[in-house]
Parts: sequence; structure tokens; C-alpha cells
Amino acid sequence: MTTLSSTSSSHRSQVPEEQKWDLTDLFISDEAWKNELKSIKEDVKNVTKYKTKLRNDAATLLECIITVEEYRQRIVRVATYANLKSSADGSDPDNQRDTAKVSSTLAVIDAKLSFFRSELLALPDETIEQFLIDEPELQTYIKLFADLKEEKAYTLSPEIEETLAALGQLQNAPYMIYQRTKASDMRFDPISTDTGEELPMSAPLYEDRYELSSDAGLRNKAYTSFTNTLNRYKNTFAATYSTEVTKQVTLARLRSYETVTDMLLAPQQVTKEMYHNQLDVIQKELAPHMRKYAKLKKEKLGLKEMRYYDLKAPLDPSFNPHTTYDEAKETILRALEVMGPEYTQIMEKGLNDRWVDLANNDGKVNGAFCSSPYGVHPYILITWTDTMRGAFVLAHELGHAGHFYLAGENQRILNTRPSMYFVEAPSTLNEMLLANYLLEKHKDDNRMKRWVISQLLGTYYHNFVTHLLEAEFQRRVYHLAEQGVPLTADVLCKEKREALINFWGDAVTIDQGAGLTWMRQQHYYMGLYPYTYSAGLTVSTAVAKKIKEEGTPAVERWLNVLKSGGTMKPLDLIKQAGVDMSKPDAIKIAVRYVGSLVDELVKSYE
Repeated sequence: MTTLSSTSSSHRSQVPEEQKWDLTDLFISDEAWKNELKSIKEDVKNVTKYKTKLRNDAATLLECIITVEEYRQRIVRVATYANLKSSADGSDPDNQRDTAKVSSTLAVIDAKLSFFRSELLALPDETIEQFLIDEPELQTYIKLFADLKEEKAYTLSPEIEETLAALGQLQNAPYMIYQRTKASDMRFDPISTDTGEELPMSAPLYEDRYELSSDAGLRNKAYTSFTNTLNRYKNTFAATYSTEVTKQVTLARLRSYETVTDMLLAPQQVTKEMYHNQLDVIQKELAPHMRKYAKLKKEKLGLKEMRYYDLKAPLDPSFNPHTTYDEAKETILRALEVMGPEYTQIMEKGLNDRWVDLANNDGKVNGAFCSSPYGVHPYILITWTDTMRGAFVLAHELGHAGHFYLAGENQRILNTRPSMYFVEAPSTLNEMLLANYLLEKHKDDNRMKRWVISQLLGTYYHNFVTHLLEAEFQRRVYHLAEQGVPLTADVLCKEKREALINFWGDAVTIDQGAGLTWMRQQHYYMGLYPYTYSAGLTVSTAVAKKIKEEGTPAVERWLNVLKSGGTMKPLDLIKQAGVDMSKPDAIKIAVRYVGSLVDELVKSYE
């Protein structure tokens, strides 16, 4: 049985193999990885030989696309291997070195391969139409051609595009600096309990354990340690993030986008109306429900005031069911049986074949993610702390894994990834199904039902509050940047705190430390990513309802959506599941559902 100490943090070398992901499925050894890194540098010539030839004929174009796909697949494996090792232990100098090697290598390769996109963009529409007739296999990439057609108006000359690609490593520097600082340099003061016991403190431990603790004193001490460290690094992080924002604003102007928001939404193929709907509707209509929830917590926890660091505290502190990793695996698999054998078999592989890295060790990045290298299998990072909430996080990442496993099995590499707008729907659907299973299983146990509703509200809090308010912070920051306002630490902290205050009103005390929490999130270096969590959960709320009401037909529609990968725009893809995101209706329905959960929780105490 797999069990972990919930607070101890050890060196990576001390972690048992069964608690680590198996990277040999990518490369059998570090030496094999080094050899492949060397090979891809040399083999770029197999692609560049097509330079200036894409317009020759349909056969040449198809041959080049297939060559690019095969080469990209090798690059993905090389990059994923280095990134996963760095994520598992960013403090290891060898991992830092290898990540830097990959970054510099890819910058050179991307510059050399920039001709591919530039020449595709230069192909006249009538030429593409003729090529599609001459070589029917090119129909596989019909969406690629359609997407490129939309980009033409914002594309620079081939020479400039190649220069920008060559500067890829520099453009990615803010994110690298953020990650390196967070993983290797930040140190948190340990926490002393009332009995004098000293507990270790780290960013993962704060977010995955202490912030969820039923001990108010422990939450306070952990928050103090956490924000004290953030405060020491706020100017460095502000300079780093400001550089990232300036880069995006500059690129948007170079490419003649109306605003940086237009540029960042373009690859998502989402309108500004859809983007603003998510932010505006949820903030306006969800806030009253969440304030009601916060006041209920304050009352039941016996707090004089609800502080920011109390928001994730369990509503019933004396009832906090723990679960081992093995127990969580069994629960998740049973919850997902409704998805049918094809899907559950993928889940079983992920949980039993070491796709998951669950240990707590020094240098490991906080939070959780799923990386899905094409042609191999997904990898999931999580820091397991023996809490049932962890089962929801694990189910979430397994949703990503199932999605990209199915997409990878059914689509070519260039057609695998859908819009970022859709990406969080499969993951949050898994969470919804887990909650529904637990509610049904414990329907006669009022206390357990209350706890499960609290966990489900935790999912909505994560996606509809935490990430949405990060998105509101982003919206404010980009507006200030385009007005020429310097993004100092004080400005960023002020904007973050104001966004929190506007949402929570007088229901929650937002102290100065809460303003520092913009520093927690790496998603700010990934474009307009945070708001997509709310879009995904809006979709999954609707789909979970359809699965509950319709059963197999709804499941089959959803599996077909997952298998479609990136072959459709998000609106069309989501419509295949029976949900229309072109209007705010689905958002309003999801918000009302959250309100019903809060009401049910309040009623259970009457």
C-alpha cells in the first residue's frame, strides 16, 4: 500500500521508485536522452531541405508536413524528459543544466523551422485549394490551413518571423527565471506548533496541506511564513512578470493587433465577448453565493472574522476523512465507471503504470499538472498528502491524461491539441463525476454528504474564484501596461488586493499579504490561461448533467469530442457535446448550480 508522510520533505534520491513517474518510457537513460538531443540538432536538416519548396506541388507539401510531424514528435520527447526532471527537482544543478540545454537548442531549431509556417502563410488560397484536390491526404490538415489563413493579417515578414523565433530562449526567460527562483531560491521559515513541534514549510505544503488545515493557528502561521517569503521576493518577481507583460504588449503592437488581449485570444479562437462573459458574469453573479458560503464558514468555524487564509479551511474540522493513495485510486476508478471501459482502462494504466509522480521532495514544483508527450503517454505531477481533496486533484489531472491519450491515439500530432479554452473541460468533468459518485454513495450520511458538497464547492472555488480572480488580475495588468503604467511590486499587489476585495466584499478580510498572492501562479506566463479554468468547468457542469440524465449517449458524444483533439474550433467542438458557449446562458446555469450547492449546505445546518 502506498502511503506518504504528509509533511516530510526529502531529497529526490531518497524517494522510493514507486512514488516517482517512470521516465524510461521516454528515454531508457540520461545517456540515451543526451544522444537524442544531439541527433535532433543534426537532423533539423531533414526538414530545412524543404525550404522554398512548399509551393512546388502538393506531394512536396505533404511530404514536408509529415517530416515536420515526425521531427516534432522527437522534439516533444526530448523537451518533456528535461522538463519533467526539472519539475520533479528544480534544485538539482544537472536538471537546471539540461533544461537550459533544451531551451537553447530549441531556440536554434525553432528559428530554422520558422520557414515552415512562413511559407504556409505565403501560399495563395487558390494554391492550397488546388493542392487539396491534387493530394487528398492533405485534407487531414484542413484545420491547419484554415487557422493559418486567419493569421495572415498579423504575420510579419519571413525574416522578422525567423528573428523572433531565434529569440525564443530570451522570450521564454521570464518564465524560466520565475520557475528557477521559486524552486531553487525561495525558502520558507518552518512552523512551530502549540506543542513546540517544528513542521517543515514549502510552497507545495502550504497549498496542498496547511491552507486546508482545520487548525486555525496552523493556517495563520503557515500563511505568515508563506507571505513573508513572498514579500522578500516581490520586487524580483514583479520585474520578471513586468518583462513578460511588456513582451506580450510589444509583440501585439508589432503584429498590429488592436490590443494584447486580441493577440492572446487569437490562438484560442475565442472572441473577446466570450472572454469578458466569463469574467463579468461570474464575478457579478457568483459573488453573492460565495459571500454567503464564507459567512457560513465563519459562523461554523467560530471565527471572529473570516480571513483570506481561512477560505479553504474545512467546514467541519472534526470530520476530515483521510485517504491513502491506493484508496483514492480505487475510489476514482469506481467514480469513472460511468464513462465506460475504453476510458476507465486508460485511467487504470495511468494509476498503475507509474504515470504519476506523487512524492514530496525538495525542489519539486508546487501544484499539479499533466504533461502529454505525443506518441508516449501522459505524465502527472502531484504532491500527495493523504487528503481526500487530493483525490479530486488527481482525478482532475487524470481527466487531462484521458483527453490527450484519446486525442493522441486518434489524431496526427499537428491535430492533437484543441484550443486552450476547452482544455480544462475534460479535467473538471472528472471532478464532477467523482463528486456525483461520492454523493450517491453517501446519500444516507448527512455529514459525509455535507463534506462532499464542500469538496465540490472547492472545485468551483478553484476554477470560478481562484483562477477567475487571477484572470481579473491579468485583465487589469494588461490594461495598465497598454496605458504605459510601470508594473512595480506595489502596483501589482494593489491590483491583486482590489480584485479580491471587489469579489468578497465585507465577507472576508483581505489583508496586505493577500495582495502578494499574484506571485503564486505560473499561469501568468502562459498567456490568457487562468480564465479558461472557468470556461472548462462551465462546460463540464453542463456535460455532467447530461451524463447523469442521458447516460451512454452523452458519454459517447463526449468521448468523440475528446478523440477529435484539435480538429475543430472550441465553439464547434463543445457544441458536439450539446453545449453552446456563444452566449452567457451556460455560465449563468453553472453559477446557479453553485448557488444551489451553497443553499443545500446552509439548509443542512438548519
